[in-house]
Amino acid sequence: MGSSSTQAATVAGSLPGRRKVALYLALLTLQYGAQPLVSKRFVRQDVIVTSLVLATEVAKVICAVILLVSEGSLKNQFNDWSITRSLTASGLPAAIYALQNSLLQISYKNLDSLTFSILNQTKLLFTAFFTYLILGRKQSPKQILALTLLIVAAVLLSIGESSSKGSSGGNKDYILLYGIIPVTVASVLSGLASSLCQWASQVKKHTSYMMTIEMSFIGSMCLLASTYQSPDGEAIRKHGFFHEWTLWTVVPVLMNAVGGILVGLVTTYAGGVRKGFVIVSALLVTALLQFIFDGKSPSLYCLVALPLVMTSIFIYQKYPYVDRKKKD
Repeated sequence: MGSSSTQAATVAGSLPGRRKVALYLALLTLQYGAQPLVSKRFVRQDVIVTSLVLATEVAKVICAVILLVSEGSLKNQFNDWSITRSLTASGLPAAIYALQNSLLQISYKNLDSLTFSILNQTKLLFTAFFTYLILGRKQSPKQILALTLLIVAAVLLSIGESSSKGSSGGNKDYILLYGIIPVTVASVLSGLASSLCQWASQVKKHTSYMMTIEMSFIGSMCLLASTYQSPDGEAIRKHGFFHEWTLWTVVPVLMNAVGGILVGLVTTYAGGVRKGFVIVSALLVTALLQFIFDGKSPSLYCLVALPLVMTSIFIYQKYPYVDRKKKD
């Protein structure tokens, strides 16, 4: 009887937490789905990519600090902070994410929104791979099948995007070099960084908000250092940091920043399994918004690839690896 009462109290006490997690999931789904469309609509072609990424990182830090202040934990977090612990946990992931964000900004402007979103989901494949290498987490046979389906979908989209954008070889090469390749490399980097962040949260016990602040700061320092030699750095010195910005450019920057905060919250409170459902839902949101605002129906390749991606992610989350020895 006592045990039943305890369980009932636990379930009842977890209801507010469930509502909070549901809100995080819903907001992240909307952000994931709308980001490619919003970026393409509000970011001009000649905007300097590095300026967008740096502005996003600053916005992330501001959002994280505000949330820590609202929780009343800002002072405690910084009292326990040390530079060695910060660099160990957040240094490498921060540098990787900074490069990944730059590549994503390039792809946003050169790929169809839905195609970008689906190709971007191959990050799950690389996350699984690096999670195995870094944390030793194995995949079940059905999960391997799911990842194979994901690769097939990515190949279909690559072929479709290259063949459908114009008839000239130069145009195809441009889409490949500045659309498909950047988002694919970004997915590989995302998988590596996600695994490193997971390691940091488990081993170093870093909180979501502090990791966001540390990674944004370190990533920004890496980007600023790169501007001394990069074309973007020359462009900033010549035209100014906010070259070709408008008031509307702030919208995708803030959306990206909020998305970065939400990813940390969803990973912390909901876990990777439920995050997979966000990815599936975001694809549907992207397709719906693209049809509503651009009047553009998905291509045949997208229509074939979309159910493959949805099926693969569903199978991957539904049939995780089970250690038979522990089960017995």
